[in-house]
Amino acid sequence: MQLFVLNLQIMAAVVCNQAIGAFQSHSRINNFNHQQKFNNFVRLVTKDFISNNCMSRRDRSVIRSSASQISVVDTVSSPSRSRTSDRDIHKKSIYSYSDEAALILIRHGESLWNEKNLFTGCVDVPLSKKGIDEAIEAGKRISSIPVDLIFTSALIRAQMTAMLAMTQHRRRKVPIIVHNETEQAREWSQVFSEDTKKQSIPVIAAWQLNERMYGELQGLNKQETADRYGKEQVHEWRRSYDTPPPNGESLEMCAERAVAYFRDQIEPQLLSGKNVMIAAHGNSLRSIIMYLDKLTSQEVISLELSTGIPMLYIFKEGKFTRRGSPIGPTEAGVYAYTRRLALYRQRLDDLF
Repeated sequence: MQLFVLNLQIMAAVVCNQAIGAFQSHSRINNFNHQQKFNNFVRLVTKDFISNNCMSRRDRSVIRSSASQISVVDTVSSPSRSRTSDRDIHKKSIYSYSDEAALILIRHGESLWNEKNLFTGCVDVPLSKKGIDEAIEAGKRISSIPVDLIFTSALIRAQMTAMLAMTQHRRRKVPIIVHNETEQAREWSQVFSEDTKKQSIPVIAAWQLNERMYGELQGLNKQETADRYGKEQVHEWRRSYDTPPPNGESLEMCAERAVAYFRDQIEPQLLSGKNVMIAAHGNSLRSIIMYLDKLTSQEVISLELSTGIPMLYIFKEGKFTRRGSPIGPTEAGVYAYTRRLALYRQRLDDLF
């Protein structure tokens, strides 16, 4: 009987895959109505298999369970551009397929201007030697946490941090920056091997995740600026929520763009079950954490993020739960937070 059930499951999977292909040839299966139609089709196929083969109650539960695990959510190589109203529909249709996802936040490693104590802001400065080491160490800390999609700012120090961190991941997938700037960029950067795609992780670079723009302070020495304008004035520019430096951005202005991008482009990926890593900057990440932890404007200005230290959140049933920073690649604590993370690590142990 077990062999019989197994054969039926295989047959059901073949039929379901054919159904997916048929639906996809007509249009992409990425909206609620198509998913409902497909779910009805799966239930119909399952019912026919059960009734035609006179299966026992126990065997029926086996094949029904198998059918319920089928997901019709497409693998996404770049973020969706759906409107807010579409996102609400997306939430309702996704929850039955995925109930948990990991979100990793990493502030970039030390940059060459951090090393020189200069205001950096949106100036595109690379990592220092210490920053490179911090990025590699961050990668070791998250080496057994699943990563399906990476978002970075448009600045090289954040991108270097993401790339260097992923060199340490046990899954050994290759991070590849997605180029959607122009039609030619998309065409020229295509990957034509399905096997290679499966061993790659899309990296989305977005200016909305950039550090706050420090205006006329960019490139100035922090100590010399304090001596010139006074410590209190410089402290207000750096640490207040709504006071920008001359011709620059306040934290409030930075939060507007960073949080809007997170809600529109990143949160839908988490809803679909994708595990996401964000490598960005002190102020853009503080803005996102303000949204995740529901901090007030007064609470967020006292929030400090160390360079190169990953922070883990679990996204489940529409809620974000902070789990702190993974201690290290061999520590068990972080993997005990959820059964899903523990199982993922066990699979890595079995594979590698």
